[in-house]
Amino acid sequence: MKNKYFKLGLAALTMMVGTAIQAQDTTNDFTKQGNATPGTTGTSVRVIDNKGTIKYLQVANGLTSFTNSTADKTTTTWQLGGTLTDATYIDVNGFEFALDGIELVDTSVLAASTDATDQSDHGTGSGWTLLVRDELTGATKKLLATDLIQSGQTYFTVATDGDTSFDGATSTTGQPGTLTAAAPLPAFSQVSVYRNGAKLLAGLDYTITAPSTVTLVPQTATGRDWSTIVGDIIEVHYIK
Repeated sequence: MKNKYFKLGLAALTMMVGTAIQAQDTTNDFTKQGNATPGTTGTSVRVIDNKGTIKYLQVANGLTSFTNSTADKTTTTWQLGGTLTDATYIDVNGFEFALDGIELVDTSVLAASTDATDQSDHGTGSGWTLLVRDELTGATKKLLATDLIQSGQTYFTVATDGDTSFDGATSTTGQPGTLTAAAPLPAFSQVSVYRNGAKLLAGLDYTITAPSTVTLVPQTATGRDWSTIVGDIIEVHYIK
C-alpha cells in the first residue's frame, strides 16, 4: 500500500513539474542527463508513475537542479538560474510582467558605466547601464548612458568677412572631431548656435544641413540685418 501511494505521489509531482517547467524547444527530444547523485547539478531524477513505468525529470534552458543528501534524505531542488540553450520568448498576453524589489541606483555613489562590454558577465565591469528592447527581435540588450543622451560643443572662428557656412566634420577652425559625418547634428530643437555669445534663432538666423554643417542666414530678408566679420566666434551646442 505504501508503495502504491509513493508511486501516485511521484506521478502527481511529475505532472506538476511537467506543467510548470517547459523549455522553449517543444518539438525535439532532449538527451537524458546523468542520474542524480548528491552534490551534483544538471542531472535527471528517476521516478516511477502509478503504472510502474520508470521516467526521468530534468531541467534545461535557464533552470538549474541541485541534488543533496541530508539526514539520509536525498533531495533534488529545481531553481531559477542557469544558461539559456535556446532563444526564449514569454508572451505576457496583455498581463503585467514585472520584477519587484529592484534596487534604485544612487548616482552619487555609482556612476554610469564606461567599461561595459558585449555579453559580459556580472562582476567584470563597473557602473550601471540601461536595459533596452530591440524592436526587431524583442531581445533585451544593454545601452551605455552616454549613447542614450549625447551632448557636445564646438566653435568656429570667422576667417573672412561674410563667412556663413561652418562644417564641423571638416573645419580646422573649431574643435576637431566634435562633429562628424558619423555623429551628425540633431534637429533644431536640440541645437543652439551663438555668435560672440549671443544666441541666434533656429531656422531664422541659421539652418542645419546634414550631417554637421551650420549655415548662418544674416540677410536683410529675415528682418535681422547683420553679417559676420573676421574674428567672430560661432559656437555650437547640441544634445541628443
